[in-house]
Amino acid sequence: MAADVSGAEAWIAPITNVSDFIWGGTWNGEELIPFPPMTIALLGIGLWIMIGLKFYPLRKLGSAFTGLFAGRKGSGEGEISPFAALSTALSGQVGTGNLAGVATAITLGGPGAIFWMWITALFGMALAFAEGSLAIRYRETTSDGVKRGGPMTYIVMGLGPKWTWLAVVFCLGTLFSALVTGNSIQANAVADGMQELFGIEEWVGGLVIAILVFIVIIGGIKSIGSVAEKVIPFMAGAYIIIALLALILNFSEIPATFGLIFYGAFNPQSAVGGFAGAAIIIALRAGVARGLFSNEAGQGSTAIAHAVAQTNDPESQGRMAMLGTFIDTIVICTMTALVILSVRGDFMAGAEAVNYAWQSDRVGFEMTSGAFAAAFPALIAGVPIGTLVTSIVLILFVFTTLLTWSYYGERAITFIYDRIPGSSRGGEKVLHVIWRVLWCVVIFLAAAQPSELVWRLGDISNAAMALPNLLALLLLSGVVFKLAKGMKDAGPTYGAETVEEPNEY
Repeated sequence: MAADVSGAEAWIAPITNVSDFIWGGTWNGEELIPFPPMTIALLGIGLWIMIGLKFYPLRKLGSAFTGLFAGRKGSGEGEISPFAALSTALSGQVGTGNLAGVATAITLGGPGAIFWMWITALFGMALAFAEGSLAIRYRETTSDGVKRGGPMTYIVMGLGPKWTWLAVVFCLGTLFSALVTGNSIQANAVADGMQELFGIEEWVGGLVIAILVFIVIIGGIKSIGSVAEKVIPFMAGAYIIIALLALILNFSEIPATFGLIFYGAFNPQSAVGGFAGAAIIIALRAGVARGLFSNEAGQGSTAIAHAVAQTNDPESQGRMAMLGTFIDTIVICTMTALVILSVRGDFMAGAEAVNYAWQSDRVGFEMTSGAFAAAFPALIAGVPIGTLVTSIVLILFVFTTLLTWSYYGERAITFIYDRIPGSSRGGEKVLHVIWRVLWCVVIFLAAAQPSELVWRLGDISNAAMALPNLLALLLLSGVVFKLAKGMKDAGPTYGAETVEEPNEY
């Protein structure tokens, strides 16, 4: 049942080169340009919006948490409550990146990569506010009254029909990213987790998850939001508690761990443990790339979830969106990183014994699982408690990510379909069913693919989705600054009645 692994592995080298160029400016390990293109674009536009907002995300963080309680009930047009929209967005954000992605960042860039994940998240909060507020300011209504939106909608309605090409490019990037980062990477990780936990073949794990995902997504965004609203708070809370317990047990290591992170962010590091020669630029590239993979700020994906919130206040949903970035990276990713870097155990790097999981031969989720196993080594059915808990958390993280990203891909393919003359609401619904079936088939097929291949493809697909969205955020930044001041109707609205869905442009 497994795919032809040798054929897939043949693509790893060229795909790695493309990924390295986008995120590091290198090709075959040689520098082609003196700066990392995607990193500059992401941090640069994030800084511009943060300054334009006068550091609103940091000033309003407290009120954003307060709004969590008010957001449990909708107070405007939309499909699900603002809290359910945040939970849905978080279910897409909180996934493999929070467990395996953090470990991968440390492997590629050393402990210093974590610092750059934090910086990406802080600027990302500004980008997330922009996405969430624009998603409410510009959203479409179908002929049967369904509210929906996202970057493709705020591009067309906020910038005008002459920018439709950019919206289509974003949708193509979204389909690419959905099938790779939202599906293949997640399916690959959950298959590994189920194999480690239950000893079943990867393709069997993929089949089980595909069936469970289909049962939920066939009900659409309301079904996805209902599951996310129940699972996400419990799942994230349980993980944070187990991570805090691990850190309390290893509290004496925490100061040195923060020292490693800050030193590594600004100083080239010699070969240590499982990685070699992690210079500052490599730490920067790894931290930003994995930060984007985890919190999705600037990528435009979470805007699709926030667009269906039952609210008419762009500013309040913008605060919800920025809160998602904070919870995902500053809280959950930091917990993972600190456990990996501070928990002592018996690990191996080649033939040499080492004290920490990050110094060992372990990579990805195996590194995270090993660190938690060292913190909680007691066995249940022959499996360390730490491994058991993290494997279950990974499966739940990935399951909810697969649900949400199916909707993101669905919205992208629907937008493209709606540009075709003669498109209809009935045609959309048929397309949705076809997409949902295809989505679950890809879960099954991707479960047994080489992990390095899908991770590298993920870096490329994230960039393909983020670049058109970042350009849109830059062009609409003036509108964002006004929305942050409570001006709900800031900016022009472009639209024209059409016979095709959604009858607005």
